[in-house]
Amino acid sequence: MLDLALPQMLLIVCPLVFFGGFVDSISGGGGLISLPAYLLTGIPPHIAFGCNKVSAGVGMLVSTVRFHQNGKIHLKSAAVSAVFALLGAGLGSSFNMLLDAVLLKKLIVGVLPVVSILVLFGGNRIRPSKLLKGYKLFLACAGIGFVTALYDGIIGPGAGTFMVFGYASIAGFDYVTASGNAKVTNLASNIASTFLYISAGRVLFALAIPAALCSIAGSWIGSGLAIQKGAKFIKGIMALVLAGIFVKLIWDLHLI
Repeated sequence: MLDLALPQMLLIVCPLVFFGGFVDSISGGGGLISLPAYLLTGIPPHIAFGCNKVSAGVGMLVSTVRFHQNGKIHLKSAAVSAVFALLGAGLGSSFNMLLDAVLLKKLIVGVLPVVSILVLFGGNRIRPSKLLKGYKLFLACAGIGFVTALYDGIIGPGAGTFMVFGYASIAGFDYVTASGNAKVTNLASNIASTFLYISAGRVLFALAIPAALCSIAGSWIGSGLAIQKGAKFIKGIMALVLAGIFVKLIWDLHLI
């Protein structure tokens, strides 16, 4: 049984998914806002994951198009990442759906604090490295795509931020291009996961479709600001998101 009626669920989910799309389109990490929003409605965790993938994927498509239109994506490396992201996300989402709902909730609360600490304390030291060339660049992008999408499929929140970090610190892209490439990779990951969740009947479309429209709006505004404001703005939003992750996860641990 659902804890709330559909109108009540929409009132909770839609504003938060809008903000999640806004944040995700800039620096990644929007799933840390949108996934808990779905869980707050009382729907089962696997349904929450499925709905989140639908709304996040639609929003990510908008962001990707805007970054591409403004020439902020390194297309060849992003395409390599996307191919491997499809594989990683497919494996991760398949594993996610095999997990018991109670175990999945415990996994979310148990894993994310560790991940957030690594990102919070390691992220401050991350700076764009020297841009890799040739096969080294494509090998790095293949690894970034597969590993981050695998995590995205299993847990999800924070994956976009990890992608940006990877493209900046490992591949050597500037933060704007790193964010653009992350959009392509995240889009591929969401496509793979969305297909699997829909095939398994794990999407509540009456909730996911209105939320997707809110995600589109948030992503459109956020991606435009990221392109206009540049690296300093992206890093600032990333810092705010990571701080929010940390606070939320401390709260989650307190509730266990």
